[in-house]
Amino acid sequence: MRNKSFITRLAQLCVIASAFIALSFKPDVPTIYIIGDSTAAEKDISKGQTERGWGMVLQGFFDEGVRIENHAVNGRSSRSFYTEGRWKKVIDKVKPGDYVIIQFGHNDEKPKPDRHTDVGTTFDAHLAEYAIETKAKGATPILMSPVVRRNFYLVPEKQDDDEKLRETTYHGETVNSDTLIDTHGEYAKVAQRVAKKYGFVFIDANKITHDIEQGMGIEDSRKLHMWLQPGIYSWAPKGRQDNTHYNIYGAHIIAGALADALGNAIPALKPHVRHFDYIVSDEGRGNFMTPEEAVEAAPKGKSTVLILHGNFKKPQIPRKKKISWIFFDNGKWKE
Repeated sequence: MRNKSFITRLAQLCVIASAFIALSFKPDVPTIYIIGDSTAAEKDISKGQTERGWGMVLQGFFDEGVRIENHAVNGRSSRSFYTEGRWKKVIDKVKPGDYVIIQFGHNDEKPKPDRHTDVGTTFDAHLAEYAIETKAKGATPILMSPVVRRNFYLVPEKQDDDEKLRETTYHGETVNSDTLIDTHGEYAKVAQRVAKKYGFVFIDANKITHDIEQGMGIEDSRKLHMWLQPGIYSWAPKGRQDNTHYNIYGAHIIAGALADALGNAIPALKPHVRHFDYIVSDEGRGNFMTPEEAVEAAPKGKSTVLILHGNFKKPQIPRKKKISWIFFDNGKWKE
């Protein structure tokens, strides 16, 4: 009986071990740097804000064979990112074997002289300069077209500055098109033209996001963006209505699609692309901030949860849920 009990316990420990996988960064792994605007940028989560850039959550879609370093910043264009000295800080770090994602357009379109560039001249030239300097460092430039705005209006709302969308309040909408209407015009075509001219990698994020938004339709596509009902969040008491910037769910949908596109375009990255049921990060880079939230969201049956950042105590798992925990960068449960 004692031997049987021991064997049973050993089997149980093997099951537990199989559900606990710790991953760690390999030495000298390549880094994917991201430069761009607010659609990809890092976001402030200090008050519980739910806005996310797709670049902020991209690490959750790669294993430790690739490190993501996101330098995209709200409100920047291909001009202002360079003139503010932000590019120098990135290119000085780039090493052979790295990658640099270059995605601008949203603010290049705007009239402000410190941001504005023109299609066919300055916009093309800035994108080419970033890519050529990346190539000179022995790294791979990746030119991306801008993501779409959610626009089901034949005449888009006039908006001189996407950053002012954070000042909007919820008021509902009246659409007059069942088809997503483009707002970028010729700016959406420049990255592909530059990539073709110099032989660089091109990712058509404009088409990828268009197909996602159009496929979800008028109502469900709101779930990707910062559409907030009044009275839910203290940091947005009157709600918010923003068809440009992503929420937590939207950023993960877009990042997952772009990770797949990167893997398909660059064979060396494809083996490192990962999709988990849920991602936990106390830095706001996952679906949830804590493991308990992931457990609560998980359906009955099997789920895989990545602990991307954070030091947590292992939560209680309901009997009908089976959670496989994967830890990033050698993480572990808190004692």
